Amino acid sequence: MRTPNILFIMSDDHAAHAMSCYGSRINQTPQLDRIADNGMLLRNCFCVNSICTPSRANILTGQHSHLNGVKTLSDKLDGRKPNVAKMLQGAGYQTAMIGKWHLGHGGNADPSGFNYWNVLPGQGLYHNPVMLEPDGEKTHKGYATDIITDFSLEWLQNRDRESPFFLMCHHKAPHRPWDSDEKHAHLFEDEDVPLPDTFFDDYANRSNAAKEAKMRVARDMNARDLKFDTLGPPPDGLSEEELAKWQYQRYMKEYLRCVASIDDNVGRMLDYLDADGVAEDTIVIYTSDQGFFLGDHGWYDKRFMYEESLRMPFIVRYPREIEPGSFCDAMALNIDFAETWLDYAGLPIPDDMQGRSLRPLLNGEPPDDWRTSMYYRYWMHLSHHYVGAHYGIRTPRYKLIYYYGEALGTTGSVDESKPPEWELFDLEKDPHEMCNVYDDPGYADIVTELTAELYRLKAEAKDEE
Repeated sequence: MRTPNILFIMSDDHAAHAMSCYGSRINQTPQLDRIADNGMLLRNCFCVNSICTPSRANILTGQHSHLNGVKTLSDKLDGRKPNVAKMLQGAGYQTAMIGKWHLGHGGNADPSGFNYWNVLPGQGLYHNPVMLEPDGEKTHKGYATDIITDFSLEWLQNRDRESPFFLMCHHKAPHRPWDSDEKHAHLFEDEDVPLPDTFFDDYANRSNAAKEAKMRVARDMNARDLKFDTLGPPPDGLSEEELAKWQYQRYMKEYLRCVASIDDNVGRMLDYLDADGVAEDTIVIYTSDQGFFLGDHGWYDKRFMYEESLRMPFIVRYPREIEPGSFCDAMALNIDFAETWLDYAGLPIPDDMQGRSLRPLLNGEPPDDWRTSMYYRYWMHLSHHYVGAHYGIRTPRYKLIYYYGEALGTTGSVDESKPPEWELFDLEKDPHEMCNVYDDPGYADIVTELTAELYRLKAEAKDEE
């Protein structure tokens, strides 16, 4: 069988619950649904550090943040070290990285392992973005999502057809500040986006970390986020509750307009594969670097180990192996992606990678020893949105989180101590994570069991801090 091509499309901050194939109440994503309908949807795919730069490093290295050296937004990925692109390139794959890199620039931080790269500096701009290539930078007229797709299609068109390809097409959207394009500027204009059940969360019976976080739609968004300059300020005379709802509508409509552009451009990529006759031989994956709060708990942004932030969308199509319209409930992690690509390419998986190939899951045959718990750690203590550093464990039913209250010298963190706190959620009884039962005597045995498993996983991950 021919070694498969790999097309990896990743957006930034695209929550699974903003995709119709995941049962979204708030929008439709017909082009993304094409991937799910013709392949598999993973229902329980999670990141091991819910923040942009670390997640991208997790994906490229197959390692937790403390091993690959990228714990926070301030860290850079050392291009001298191994990564999955280098391994595929060394095996004869043509490799390309186009779009949002966000792992540093200059010297050893530039993309490595790629025959071609053309990337946004840092976050990049939505409109008329500057993009960096090895020989310099250039401003491109247009909308970033269209431009990133244009460059991806151009590279595919000009590739060497005698060799398989590995293309990482990374979109900026729908990252803050959610600037939509002209095509979708009036989408949702005459309708309201449904409000999350937890929008007016008061954070009672939760950690102080949840109460203190500065990412509330009703309180912490600025005029730029809410487009006061281009779309106008809120009407006069609104009550506090009415203003909160108004801000949610403004935020969500702009966010979903950015998602609509991604959906259209994913359709362009799928149409190209069909027209080029390589769809059967190409693994197509769509995901995001982590989840995102869409007014859930009254929040925007991510960082927390709560479900909306922890959960990643992951849909994959490979006609030669994956059954159309299939689903998988087994627990997948973003540190599994690199191992999966190496498996499909017929390459050995290095011993220092910490995930496992998802290929058995995608074939509908999860191994008997597949994980039933996962380890998470967020290192960026109190920076930007004042979310405390924490680590924790998730199982199919429970989630245990420890806010340890220290920066521990990590770059980009705030050196301010907080009292340690624990949270435990029974996801079966409390799927929205509204009630911390850590101190409930009825869960004492569960706390003991999960704490032991947490520190077992921490040691297994070689996390010694």
